[in-house]
Amino acid sequence: MSHMIQLDPIAALMLAIIVALWVAAAVASIIMGLRRDAVAKARARDIERQGALLATAPAVPFRIGQDGRIGADPRLGHWLGLETTPTSIDEMAGQGAGGISVVDAEGLAADVSAAFQAGRPFERVLHLAGTDRVLLARGRPAPPVIGDGVIVWLFDNSEAERTITRLSAESQAISDALDSCLALIEAAPFPMWHRGPDLKLALVNSAYVRAVEGESAEDVVLGGVELIDAAEGRAPRATALAARDTGRIKTHVIPVTLGGQRRTMRITDVPMGEHGVAGYAFDIQDLEQTRGELGRFQEAQRELFDRLSAGVAQFAPDRSLIFFNQPFLQFFALAPEWLADHPEFDRVLERMRETQRLPEARDFPGWKTERRQWFNAVDSVEETWTLPGGQHLRVVAQPLPNGGLLLFFEDRTEQVQLSSARDTLLRVRAATFDNLFEAIGVFASDGRLHIWNQSFRDIWGLSDADLAQHLRVDAMVELVGAKLADPTRAQLLRDLVRIATVDRQARTGRMALADGRYFDFAVVPLPDGNALFTLLDITASRGIEEALRGRADALEEADKLKTAFVANMSYELRVPLTSIAGFAELLDAGYAGELPDVAHEYVKAILASVGRLGSLVEDVLDLTQGAAGNLPLAEENVDMGALLGEAVAAAQKAADAKPLGLIVDIDKDVGTMRGDPRRLRQIADHLLNNAISYTPPAGRVTIRVHGDEDLIVWTVADTGQGMEPAQRAGIFDAYPRIDASNDEGKQLIGIGLPLTRQLVEAHGGSIALESEPGRGTTVTIHLPRRHVEHGHG
Repeated sequence: MSHMIQLDPIAALMLAIIVALWVAAAVASIIMGLRRDAVAKARARDIERQGALLATAPAVPFRIGQDGRIGADPRLGHWLGLETTPTSIDEMAGQGAGGISVVDAEGLAADVSAAFQAGRPFERVLHLAGTDRVLLARGRPAPPVIGDGVIVWLFDNSEAERTITRLSAESQAISDALDSCLALIEAAPFPMWHRGPDLKLALVNSAYVRAVEGESAEDVVLGGVELIDAAEGRAPRATALAARDTGRIKTHVIPVTLGGQRRTMRITDVPMGEHGVAGYAFDIQDLEQTRGELGRFQEAQRELFDRLSAGVAQFAPDRSLIFFNQPFLQFFALAPEWLADHPEFDRVLERMRETQRLPEARDFPGWKTERRQWFNAVDSVEETWTLPGGQHLRVVAQPLPNGGLLLFFEDRTEQVQLSSARDTLLRVRAATFDNLFEAIGVFASDGRLHIWNQSFRDIWGLSDADLAQHLRVDAMVELVGAKLADPTRAQLLRDLVRIATVDRQARTGRMALADGRYFDFAVVPLPDGNALFTLLDITASRGIEEALRGRADALEEADKLKTAFVANMSYELRVPLTSIAGFAELLDAGYAGELPDVAHEYVKAILASVGRLGSLVEDVLDLTQGAAGNLPLAEENVDMGALLGEAVAAAQKAADAKPLGLIVDIDKDVGTMRGDPRRLRQIADHLLNNAISYTPPAGRVTIRVHGDEDLIVWTVADTGQGMEPAQRAGIFDAYPRIDASNDEGKQLIGIGLPLTRQLVEAHGGSIALESEPGRGTTVTIHLPRRHVEHGHG
């Protein structure tokens, strides 16, 4: 039997404790190992996840050590476009395609060196050579757990750079547009402004500053100077507030005082959301004035249309009738009440057709459609309408700028009739010209032969070919020169046409042709600028004229002999008359013894007859001398009041003997005149004696004399039997004639009035006679004073 080792209980206890501790330690170690294994696996999984995360990250990190060597993920070479992963910054630049630029590599090296020395982070943009890719490098010193060096992260910034570039361009464009807009606002000739969200002025342009007479835009904005005062109980900010709150543009017209002048402005507020309210103002004073003037012009135009004889109708852009005048109603027999309803254009045409005031048309709808196109016409349209009643209307359709239409209807019926009559007259004229005995040619203002008749062509021997060319007068002169008796006078034809067409003067004359014919010609300017050339053949009358001229010369010589004979006979008659008068006076004085009473009566009759015969002889002598221009005339200052008074006193006896009334009205201030007193007395005696001789008993003879500074007016009127027009025509003939019998049936020698006319004209005066059968005769004389001072009669 083996021996069992018996242990001390204490030792056994200690051993048990040790074993228990050992087991416990083993268990604890196992547990801790298991825990560490779990942590390691978890960390391995975290590292794996972080590696996967870094592999899928949009950035690539790499580390640059103090020695300049790069520790990096293989993706770095791919990002840089290199075939291998670079181990230094220099290798990042590459040698061929790919890599960053040398400049960027140098800059990156400098940034890394600065990070080593100063420990500050950096950022740098790296451009890949040959591409448009852009990388952003962000570096900072590596944390201690990683070690010394610099950690650099590369980000692909290509899209961001493109976005930045695009946004920069857009920003620049917006900035340029804003600058242009601001420049445009500043250059605007009308006030513009902008209110901020608080509706206070934030921006104004120069026109605004000038309008409010401010110093500058800053002063105006800071001072809050408003363009307008409160209008209609609302301040300018209130209207801006209304525009902002409603979100709608607000426009109102108000009067504004600008530069001391009252102007009308249209104010517009434009809401701009949360950015405030913009506004601008237009000066519409001129527009309002123009609108007013336009309205007045339209009123004046319609008043003028109402006064026209042509019918006028105006249609609005919607083709409704808006105006018509009275001739329009008369032309088309339309009711004014119907037109007052503003009918449409088509309805007006239809109503015209119903009243038979339109031309007849087979396709009236088509005809109406064509007329409807007048509204869209570019220029005015003119037509002539022939109405069923024979009336002719000239229609003018004038499209208006606003799309309306203005129609004019002119009644041309009379003009058409006149035109027809004119055509008939032209044909009659042509036929008349061709059948006139005179040769007629009409030359136009350019010297061309325009109209001619058969006689004109025959006289000058012109051919139809020449006439068809409307020969110029200078060419015609070359053709007809040989037909004149004196060819050198051919140029006279051209001169005559020029005088008539250019100088507008008429000329007449006579020309002889080489064939012995003679023509009287006349060139007369016509109202239309042409010249009428006429030729009258006077060959036959020329011989008669020469014969008559010889006869007239013979008659003139005979008249001279007659005048000399009458003058000589008048002188010869005075000698025996003087002897008869002398012996009769001796008998009357009783030198031959006492005569019985009957003998005394005979002697007195002899003396009266001798006196009358002597007066007639003197008158005949004066008349013949006056006709010959040898009438002697003295020049003295004659007191006309005294001279006429003596003549009236001498005539009073003859008036009392009839008897008849002698009415005298001689101005006391008739004064004096320069003349021959004896001849003036002859005038008075002849007029009074003639009036008394032709006035029946109980009649009346009136003499009135008055004057002014230059003339003496002398009137003698009677109530005799008067004269017929044939007698009045020859009353002042230069030679005596047997006149009509007076009231006593005696034949009177009509010498007094012819001699009176000669004496009046010899004094520079004039004489006129008015007479009607049964109403008497009035003789009026005007004698010039010939600048003598007034005297008192």
